[in-house]
Amino acid sequence: MKRVTKIIVGVVAGLVVVVAAFIALSVYYIMRGPDLTKYEALKEPKLSTVPDQKMLVVEAKGDPIVVGEKAFAMLLQLYFKTKDTPKGPGQPAPRARWPVAFDTPKTEWIGLYAMPVPETVTELPPYETVPELKVSLTTWAYGEVAEILHYGPYDKEQPTVARLIEFIKAQGYEVAGDHEEEYLKGPTMFSKGDPEKYVTIIRYRVKRTEQT
Repeated sequence: MKRVTKIIVGVVAGLVVVVAAFIALSVYYIMRGPDLTKYEALKEPKLSTVPDQKMLVVEAKGDPIVVGEKAFAMLLQLYFKTKDTPKGPGQPAPRARWPVAFDTPKTEWIGLYAMPVPETVTELPPYETVPELKVSLTTWAYGEVAEILHYGPYDKEQPTVARLIEFIKAQGYEVAGDHEEEYLKGPTMFSKGDPEKYVTIIRYRVKRTEQT
């Protein structure tokens, strides 16, 4: 219960900061936008199995308000320079994971800003390093996950997160991974800056609750 409370409080207190980061995304993320009909089923919480995914990741330590915009800018810049990555209508949406407790001081937060890339991608194009950012190609583990769509501003995610957490518990599961978000529509990304039009997938890796 303590972990659940931290997740919900942290989401409200912190993940709203991705709004500023999307200003940088608009410079690079040029496409019509995702077909949201593919995600209709996620209006209700859902369990599914997701394969592990190779990711281009930009890791940034610090308050996301300070470092998030730079991280997303580098992420998109590298993605478009990388060979074999889908561009245009087939381009995946950016994601982020937060592998720290949300009651951690924001100066100590770790944000993993990422985009899926094909397995054929084995190296990154040349880029100018930024001291506070770490770039890597890695594989994100998935397996069983619980997901739900959130419509609207990031600072109003609390009820959606709480609903997903309760669903996870009711299904006999527990959270087994970091808070993850997939940004289908965000600031300046096909929504004309209207927070009510933002669309985000909230996702957690899960595992069966151990019976005592």
